[in-house]
Amino acid sequence: MSGFHFYRLSKPKQYVYSLSAVLLVAGICFLFSDILDYHVVALLLLVTVSLAAVSFDIRPVLLAAALSALIWDIFFIPPRFTYVVKKAEDLVLLAMYFIIALFSAVLTARIRGMESLARQQEEKTREVTLYNTILNSLSHELRTPIATIIGATDNLQENDDKLSAANRVKLLQEIGGAAFRLNQQVENLLNISRLESGFLQPRKDWTDIGELIHHILRQFDPSASLHRIEKQIGPNLPLFRLDKGMLEQVLYNLVNNALVHTPPGSLVFVYASHTDNGLKLVVEDNGPGFPETAIPRVFDKFYRLKDTGITGTGLGLSIVKGFTEAMGGTVMLENRPSGGARFIVLLPADSSPSIIEHE
Repeated sequence: MSGFHFYRLSKPKQYVYSLSAVLLVAGICFLFSDILDYHVVALLLLVTVSLAAVSFDIRPVLLAAALSALIWDIFFIPPRFTYVVKKAEDLVLLAMYFIIALFSAVLTARIRGMESLARQQEEKTREVTLYNTILNSLSHELRTPIATIIGATDNLQENDDKLSAANRVKLLQEIGGAAFRLNQQVENLLNISRLESGFLQPRKDWTDIGELIHHILRQFDPSASLHRIEKQIGPNLPLFRLDKGMLEQVLYNLVNNALVHTPPGSLVFVYASHTDNGLKLVVEDNGPGFPETAIPRVFDKFYRLKDTGITGTGLGLSIVKGFTEAMGGTVMLENRPSGGARFIVLLPADSSPSIIEHE
């Protein structure tokens, strides 16, 4: 977690804090002015201004520096309680004090500005690297289904009279599966653009969760043949007033993530139930689970697990989080004690008084 920076405070608060610090130190020094040499007081005030320069913007610090010089002149330099400075050396010290305080404020502001510029350049470098990685990944993710579609189509066109009925069916299935994967990649890109636009508003309508789950799981029949998908719909589950389109994307990406990151033969389990506040969806598997260090980052945009050999754009789980939060809900990830990952989605929603029975 990044540290807190005082210069992120509003300008009025920076003025208040910087001036208050000078007044506080000056007040304490004044109480002990009988035993404190006024040269020591100057040093303490200068340290206070320097600390303010590190913490605040330049204008509040300049005002604090001017105030501290004025206070030191009036309340500490003999003769006290006047603007008069009789000794030439004290006059030089006062001028030097003000110059050093101003120089400290300006120098610190410039250093902080250079640090900010360096951070921005570093972030831009990381963004360029990230987007190059994502573009390479996207080119692969989009090229693969496109190549499948082109290859199967060419085969159908050039060898139509030589292909058996079974081969034709197989090629058409390859085209359909590749088109489905291609459509999903484009859908993810469009969804992330919608989320980043900041104008995403849920369109709530009464939704049959059991029917929605059946519809989503049917889409995975071609790609999930090596997995087992089981579902459990809570008894007497009512209708929920939710954005059906967003919920479809949430559930689809969670199930797809489980299928992609678990070995063949794994079990993917989908569970829906009614809570006091709305709907609870659980998607879990008995695969390898997630490294504990990766769990806080899995919902970040473009984040992908390293050294897994699995390609992808890293958008699915960020879409899950974005749509869930857009509907006012929360999504959590935990590793199951017996092995595997468990995603829990909690969505506040009105429910209908009528009850729907699901098989």
